[in-house]
This record gives sequence, structure tokens and C-alpha cells, in this order.
Amino acid sequence: MTRALHNIAADSHNASAGAVSVSVVIPAYQAAGCVGVALDSVLAQTFSDYEIVVVNDGSPDTERLEQVLQPYPGVRYFKQENRGPSAARNRGILAARGEYVAFLDSDDSWFPQHLSTQVAILRGNPALGLVYGDSLLTRNGIRIGRAFAQEEQTQPVTFEALLQERCTVSTSTTVASRQALIDAGLFDEQMTRCEDFDLWLRMAFRGISITHHSQANVCRTVSSSGLSSDLYAMRCARIEVYKKVDALLPLSPGQRRLLAEQYRLTDAAAHLDLVKQFVRAGEFDRALDSAERAATVFHGWKLRLAVLGLHRAPRVLGTYYRAHQQMLALRNRMRAAQSARKLGVLHRPPQVSAVPTDLLAGLRSQEVVPRFAVTTSGD
Repeated sequence: MTRALHNIAADSHNASAGAVSVSVVIPAYQAAGCVGVALDSVLAQTFSDYEIVVVNDGSPDTERLEQVLQPYPGVRYFKQENRGPSAARNRGILAARGEYVAFLDSDDSWFPQHLSTQVAILRGNPALGLVYGDSLLTRNGIRIGRAFAQEEQTQPVTFEALLQERCTVSTSTTVASRQALIDAGLFDEQMTRCEDFDLWLRMAFRGISITHHSQANVCRTVSSSGLSSDLYAMRCARIEVYKKVDALLPLSPGQRRLLAEQYRLTDAAAHLDLVKQFVRAGEFDRALDSAERAATVFHGWKLRLAVLGLHRAPRVLGTYYRAHQQMLALRNRMRAAQSARKLGVLHRPPQVSAVPTDLLAGLRSQEVVPRFAVTTSGD
């Protein structure tokens, strides 16, 4: 490590270190190719009372990452063995000097008013412990929509609303009280998926006030290869969160009923994901088993037809499904091309000013129930 990087990795609790309002925590794993854009977007903020904390989570591109960080002498840099995103964020939270912690994934970026908007909301209501907002979604540099158009958002943001997915918190849009994060127990370092969902639930259950706004000040990258891209694995991880909540939190009978229902629905949805996987792989017996399990919860005609097809003509169904997937892929490519022509490609070179802020035009806000007995299996 260079002398400059060694200096900025010094003990976070040094008595001479000055406090700031916001600590921006960026976990970095294989991030050398994108973290520069994230950092530039922080430096372009209209709100200036912040620090930046980058946590290298045992990244295999460490040498290149540290070269990228060289032009950013104000960044506080920490390096640890690979322990996952939860451990990296926790390291950043504990090292933070700010009253608030703002999370930013290394492949996402902020528009200049993000921090000023979030901090104004938090300071305007001292009872608030966390605020999050809408975001623009991009894939391969092309804008594909807005998060809130795809994820239901209601007010108020309660434990029950989070549990039922009537509110969905995106981590890169979140600014939260550092003390509230610590009091809730931080991110669970045993989890690699849905660790944020788990923490938001615990915060809400403790009575920490959470709110959201519909201004899109964050540009989020939607990847086809990231941890969140495997829907089946994500649903299984969510079920693990349900089990943890059921085991550790003193829920009311009504909350346990809600939890049991979410478990039932998510387990069935996970089996629908397995049906698709098994049909693609030609494992029709396993596909039928998952389809029948999903059909005990979901009763749509497509699923009934799939069960019938898997019983009577599984290979015909498999051929039809693969053709259908190819047609969907072609349609999606055509839509992406049309979107690119209409909206323009959202280039993300290493200068945040190159991100066209006119994309924000029109995006302002208008402002005792038995415990689980079922387990989800990949078999």
C-alpha cells in the first residue's frame, strides 16, 4: 500500500479526527472498474459536510483498486479479508465519524442533490432514523426504468409494510442514523443476500422511524450477474430472514400471521423459479414436483396448464418453453434498442458530469401462530 493510502487508513477513532454530518460508506469488491464514477458522484454533491469511507473486502483487484483511489486523497481506506458485503458495510459504519451514514454500492452513483435532499429530510424531522428514495435503473448503460415504478411504496414505512413488501428499501438510496444502525445490531455478517432487508426489519421493529420520497437522485446498475440476479437464491435468502425474525423477535400474534403468510407466498414463488430452471435443464420430474407445490398456493391458468403439460407431454412443454424464452429475449433486445434510440445511452465515464442530469426532468416527487414447519428445497 502506498504511503497516501496508508495514511487514510489510519485509526478511525483518532482523537484529532473531526466529526462530519455524513459518512459515505462504499464497500469495494472487484470494483476498480467502476468505483471512480461512484466517488466522482460523491464529490459532485451540493452538500459538502461528508467523509468517504471505502472498505476493500478482500478484492482480487486490490492493486488496481488502490491505483484508482490514488487521485482521491481524502478517502479513508480500509482493507480486510473477504467477508462479504455485510462485514464491509459494518466496518465502514463502525469507522464512520458522521452522525449519519449514507450507503453507496461501488457500481452505483448519485446525482448532485442526493445528500442535500436526504439530510434535509432527516434534519427536518429529528425522530427519523432512516430515509430512502427512488432511483433510475440502468442496464449496460441504458436507462430501463425507475425503481418505484416496479416496487410498491406505501406510507408509513412500518415493520409490517416492509415484511409484506409494501415498502422496498434500496441500499444505495439510503441515509440513516449511525447510532440507529448500531443499536439495531448492524448487518448480519452471515448473510450474503437480503442482509439489508434483515436490518431494515430489525430497525423498524425497534420503532426506528423510516420514510421515503419519490425523487430519483440515484443511478442504480441492474446486473445480470450480481448477487441479486438469481431470483431463486434471493427468495431462499428472504425465507432465511423470515426464519430469523420468527426465532429472534418477540412478534405479536398478528405479526406472526403476516410472517407465516409471507413465508408461504415466497416459498411458492421459489418453486415457480425452480419449475423454470428444471424445464430448461430437461429435469421434468423435478419440475412437476415444484409446479405441484407452487399450485397449492397460486391458482392461475398458466400454472395449471404447466402442471398438465408436465404430466402428459413434458418434452413438448420443454420445447415450447425454450422457444418462448427465445422470443422474450428477442423482444427485450428490441425494446432495449428502442429505449436507447428514444432516451439516449446513459454513458458513465469517469466524470460524473458526463451523466446527463436532464434525465431527472419530470422525476420530482408529488410528494400464537405455529412456527414454520415447511422448508424450501432446491431438489
